[in-house]
Amino acid sequence: MHTETARKSRILHVLYYIKRQVSKVKLWLLVKLGFVKKVLIQPYAGYGNGKEIYLAGRVLADRNIQASTPDDRFWMNFGKMRRRFFSIVFPGVHLEAEFEGKTIQVTSDEEGYFEVRMTLDSGLLPEGWHPIRLRLLHDLLGRETEVVALGEVYFPAADTDFGIISDIDDTILTTGAMRLWEMLKVTFGQNAHTRVPFAGVSEFYDALRRGDDRILSNPIFYVSSSPWNLYDFLMEFLDIHHIPKGPLMLRDLGLSRDQWIAGPHREHKLKQIEHILEVFAELRFILIGDSGQEDPTIYHEIIRKFPGRILTVYIRDVSGADLSLLARDYLEKGVELVLVKDTLEAAKHALGKGWILASDQPKIKDQKREDENERG
Repeated sequence: MHTETARKSRILHVLYYIKRQVSKVKLWLLVKLGFVKKVLIQPYAGYGNGKEIYLAGRVLADRNIQASTPDDRFWMNFGKMRRRFFSIVFPGVHLEAEFEGKTIQVTSDEEGYFEVRMTLDSGLLPEGWHPIRLRLLHDLLGRETEVVALGEVYFPAADTDFGIISDIDDTILTTGAMRLWEMLKVTFGQNAHTRVPFAGVSEFYDALRRGDDRILSNPIFYVSSSPWNLYDFLMEFLDIHHIPKGPLMLRDLGLSRDQWIAGPHREHKLKQIEHILEVFAELRFILIGDSGQEDPTIYHEIIRKFPGRILTVYIRDVSGADLSLLARDYLEKGVELVLVKDTLEAAKHALGKGWILASDQPKIKDQKREDENERG
């Protein structure tokens, strides 16, 4: 077994070395021949507390992917999604990040990704989104053009009641993640307008964000195994369907030093959720996922590692899985696993716990009806 693992590891390293050499040559040719017209810094929404901030991003060629419209047809949607996945990235690029008057330098990795982890001197900032300025320190195309971008870092309020961590695939929107052909069809053939969320999600998440004091202050984080290539699409989707904005923690897709096509789904979600709980160590969380993949067992591991930190777990039943034994184990650890068929069931439970107000429930019910009518 050990020999087989070592052999696969050697093969992976060889293949990744070949991939990197091919990518370097391809990038050099594309730049030299003028096919890369513009370099883009794509910052991903970050988050912070009174001590530090965290933000990730990527340096890549600007493929000029415009926002979608309800009238976009299949081939336009397909073309935009193809450009998202066939990205041209810039490894080993130095960037400067400036936040609240403090600057640090970071470097993009072999896949063009970078991370900004900055300690703070100013303490906890007011609740909301705060700008971070990013600037390339390389002239990658030899045109002496400054490349800058503004990212955003979210700071929760000091008196937050609780936080929310939600999955995306088959939790907020239908992806068919358990059926490969269905997933490919909706991913490449539709857009942020034509993809619809599960009925009532935006009002329910908005109610959780407001809590029982009607102040929009409870932070929400999205942790998904979707690839970073879909980041702009998912942010556009949240905005169009009025689903509360929050940092998105996605994952890299493709051959790397440590993975074949995609890294382990479980490890990715555990790592990201653990980091959120560590950064906001005084905050308790509601976890929301679905039964289609491993969310119930991943969340169970989080409960084990962070006793007393999880208020409850909502699991949208998309597979009909029997979770009764796991639910009992949850209860032994003091957490309720709530298996729901729709958003109204989750809202009813949240109302009973005092996490949303009675006035929120009719809004969720009305929106659920509107969403269902929109689907036809």
